[in-house]
Amino acid sequence: MKLFDVYPLQPITIERASGSRVWDDQGQEYLDLYGGHAVISIGHGHPVWINRIKDQLIKISFYSNSIHIPLQVQLAEKLGIVSGKTDYQLFLCNSGAEANENALKLASFHTNRKKIVAFKGAFHGRTSLAVSATDNKNYIAPVNETENIVFLPFNDSTALETYFQKAGNSIAAVIVEGIQGVGGIRVASNEFLQSIRRCCDQHGAVYIADSVQCGYGRSGKFYSHDHAGVNADIYTMAKGMGNGFPIAGLSIAPHIQPKHFQLGTTFGGNHLACAAALAVLEVIESESLIQHAATLGNYIQESLRQIPELSDVRGYGLMIGFDYPENIPTLRQHLLFKKHIFTGEAKPRVVRLLPSLALSQVDADRFLQDLRDSIQELQSASA
Repeated sequence: MKLFDVYPLQPITIERASGSRVWDDQGQEYLDLYGGHAVISIGHGHPVWINRIKDQLIKISFYSNSIHIPLQVQLAEKLGIVSGKTDYQLFLCNSGAEANENALKLASFHTNRKKIVAFKGAFHGRTSLAVSATDNKNYIAPVNETENIVFLPFNDSTALETYFQKAGNSIAAVIVEGIQGVGGIRVASNEFLQSIRRCCDQHGAVYIADSVQCGYGRSGKFYSHDHAGVNADIYTMAKGMGNGFPIAGLSIAPHIQPKHFQLGTTFGGNHLACAAALAVLEVIESESLIQHAATLGNYIQESLRQIPELSDVRGYGLMIGFDYPENIPTLRQHLLFKKHIFTGEAKPRVVRLLPSLALSQVDADRFLQDLRDSIQELQSASA
């Protein structure tokens, strides 16, 4: 049997990792500014995270949700404190797509409606309804096609309010990323998110804040939607939640009441996953990583704006994107294979930075200098 070929792969095999560093099977060290799609939130192999998982593994690794699991209660309490949403409710699952899937389902149950508003450039996952709310036809199989999803322009409050005036009584939910990740680090404006809150309140719809990439402190606030000063009805989260251990969740406002059997999961909230997630929150709290992300992210963005070849530097905290020019189309590959720095990308020419929230000033400065050098080297080669 061979692997089903679904991703274009870099010719690199990573064998070990520590902090913001990874090493390949040839012993080559790389600076990791991508964290495996924003997953590594507190650094590779953090000792608190390792010890939490090891200690739990010795006790019990898994039993089903048919029993009381105190770790789930501890995680809900800690998440409420660190996120500032102490009166919300937690449902645990396994991935960002599953979190969004359950959020959309819960919104439909709550409102008894079918229509979902999503936005151009959105990426909400690859499962059935989540992928239908994703703005990429290549991901949507015929079975996923539905008339229940409508795509509106991102950051266009007028278009949103106009649609609500026309169809508000049929809308179950609005789902929006506070910062579009796969869409190229496109930041939802405060005014736009406030408009979503206002429209949902006026028409009884559910505001779903997709915080899978832009949550867990990455933006310099726990959820990037918090920058707008509004509360969502449901927050979805995943990537940084377990620092590499699969776990996801929904943080659900108290006015949305649970009913038995509407939602369910086999592996969600298992003992090991909760141990990993508790370790992440403990480290975020004890090392003040949300404030660190805000401070270092501002420094990196301001430094990037001083590089004349780059344009449209954007983001919050340590979720940063910038555009690079047509005459250096191989910039990201140059950074990877010549400077040994992992970054992310978006089309057509966007570099995405999603490092550990514990990234050091020294590593940030190394990246900035290697980026300047790479631009100069590529421009000289093409002259």
